[in-house]
Amino acid sequence: MAATKKLSSLFPVFSLICFVSVFFLLSLSRKASISSSPTHSQFLQFKPINATNNVHANATSGSDPYASADSSCDYSDGSWIYDPDARFDRYDSSCKEIFKGWNCILKNKSNGRDIVKWRWKPRNCHLQPFDPLKFLHTYRDTNIGFVGDSLNRNMFVSLFCTLKRVSGDVKKWRPAGADRGFTFIRYNLTIAYHRTNLLARYGRWSASGNGGKLEALGYKEGYRVDVDIPEGTWEKAPRFHDILIFNTGHWWWAPSKFDPVKSPMFFFEKGLPVIPPIAPDVGLDKVLKHMIQFVEKTMQTGAIKFFRTQSPRHFEGGEWDQVGSCQRLQPLLPEQVEELFSLKNNGTNVEARLVNQHLYKALKGSNFHILDVTRMSEFRADAHPSTAGGKKHDDCMHWCLPGIADTWNDLFVTHLDSLKITN
Repeated sequence: MAATKKLSSLFPVFSLICFVSVFFLLSLSRKASISSSPTHSQFLQFKPINATNNVHANATSGSDPYASADSSCDYSDGSWIYDPDARFDRYDSSCKEIFKGWNCILKNKSNGRDIVKWRWKPRNCHLQPFDPLKFLHTYRDTNIGFVGDSLNRNMFVSLFCTLKRVSGDVKKWRPAGADRGFTFIRYNLTIAYHRTNLLARYGRWSASGNGGKLEALGYKEGYRVDVDIPEGTWEKAPRFHDILIFNTGHWWWAPSKFDPVKSPMFFFEKGLPVIPPIAPDVGLDKVLKHMIQFVEKTMQTGAIKFFRTQSPRHFEGGEWDQVGSCQRLQPLLPEQVEELFSLKNNGTNVEARLVNQHLYKALKGSNFHILDVTRMSEFRADAHPSTAGGKKHDDCMHWCLPGIADTWNDLFVTHLDSLKITN
């Protein structure tokens, strides 16, 4: 009876301990694993875009976590895992190729050193950081080109800094049209960045005194976009490079660049204006169609072609020119991601998923490979330069380096190695 009474008196203490334990475990799980939503649309990775089956790797608890990548794994489905003791020795802020606005450590961004302590872990497979020395040996005598806007430069710089850390025998050398380029002399490996905002050629357009179809509709000025002519910066890239990584998207939804009223985009095909004029999203479809055809026609036999999906922005509270900011210091939760990027909300950052819809449609049936970085990047609202970017507004578009572009390159190299094995 006494024992029962004693146990009864201890019951509130046990209850309190259990409650505190559960609360502690829940808070840990929030910090240790930012998971992707299980309902997001799946897309087969490491297969040509026209693959029809959507298969997951059959991972088991007893499998080797460092085994080679399974070509059927969906690497976009996973979680960001935080490791406070993680050491990042891939490269550091002293890499001179890092654009100063992206160098968050030198710019003293409060979480600049913490950004790389989050590791992307796919749900059913392992994404191993690539070995730069192995990469240099494997892809010696190879030319690799990044073609696209400044987000592809983000990725290019990450790759360069990683390789330069282990092989300093580098010379600057730019293939025709390239904005930047380097050759790792010992391995005869060249990597280059070809800047292009729309992929297609474009420039200012003004009404002609002789009149024309656009003038007859009352248009006086804007931008001319030739949907079937590649921009000169990368026109020769398919004939030179063995591996190409493309992107486009950010400039297509940029009213500050192409104001739909003051400076609209006019699309031309075979030298003639498309009449009636079409909206930018329809123009994007036309450009993608022609550029994909151009690359497949001109690129050398056996070359590998990637198209990187859209890099998400994380402006909150408004657009970049409307006091939009990105002040978060940790990745988003799944429900926060959906609130920020869902097409139903039609928010500031909706362009990422809109652009991807156009990409998937255009690439279907082609021999391009998709490099899906969108989903893993949507969580990383903490990884932009923000106020450390040195601009008058928060930079919530580009990424800090070191940072998430390093994970993009892990995915890129894993994909390359997978293709090399299957070929």
